[in-house]
Amino acid sequence: MEVTTRVRRWLPGLLLVSPSIVLIAVFVYGLLGWNFKVAMTDKHNEIAEIPGNFVGLENFVSIWSEERWGLSVRHSIIFTAVFVGGALVLGWFLAFLMEKGIRGEGGFRAIYLFPMAISFIATGVVWRWLMNSATGERAVGLNRLFGYLGMDFLQWQWFRDPDWGMAAMAVPAVWQMSGYIMALFLAGFRGVPEELREAARVDGCNEWQVYRRVILPMLRPVTLSALIILGHISLKVFDLVVAVSGKQIITDVPATFMWTAVFDAHDPAKGATIAAYIVLSVVIFIVPYLIWNARKGNR
Repeated sequence: MEVTTRVRRWLPGLLLVSPSIVLIAVFVYGLLGWNFKVAMTDKHNEIAEIPGNFVGLENFVSIWSEERWGLSVRHSIIFTAVFVGGALVLGWFLAFLMEKGIRGEGGFRAIYLFPMAISFIATGVVWRWLMNSATGERAVGLNRLFGYLGMDFLQWQWFRDPDWGMAAMAVPAVWQMSGYIMALFLAGFRGVPEELREAARVDGCNEWQVYRRVILPMLRPVTLSALIILGHISLKVFDLVVAVSGKQIITDVPATFMWTAVFDAHDPAKGATIAAYIVLSVVIFIVPYLIWNARKGNR
């Protein structure tokens, strides 16, 4: 009788979500499994009649001997550090200003969130012009603006700089995502009860101490969520890089290297290996958050 009651309770909901479960199982986890299977073979050509032999983790180890792979990983680390740090700091600062209740807050919120409605492709096309590396009379975009303002010393090669070009590549991503992070932090600010702030002020805390000792600790879940969102976006970035600079070595990241390996070099095993590394890097960000969230829910 108890089993029948449970079946009646859960069966309608299970039947409702079963199509989504099947589709996710096949087209997400199934394809991920297939990718890892190809990554563990020696199938380094696209000829269908030639099956790949199982080689274990050989491709995962050998790819580290390639100079381009090391360069793409370095670029990805630089991009992630600048993008995540810049979006967090700028988003927090904008939320801090909004939290003070400035005039026209609704309009400012909409303006800051507008970039979220734009694809990375469109953002890249615009910022490719803004970050044009030409200087002097040939300068356009930001370099032209700096020249017009008499600040020629700020003119830069931007994404064409061999050392810090990926830091410049992160600027459009920061511009696009900082408004979203602002919205997250603003919701966190507004979620702090005013009674806690007043209690801290009564205890002798100045405004800076109220934020440092009361508000910021309560924003840790928001900060962690923002970090997870930005981190997984940065690790798999592809469209922004291609829209700004194309498939150039100077701005190579694992995703563009994967595209080149599969569609230009016609090497499925190498492309699958790079894709597997991208998935694993995203997992490093996601899994700790899921574990923390599950433990928090069980308290």
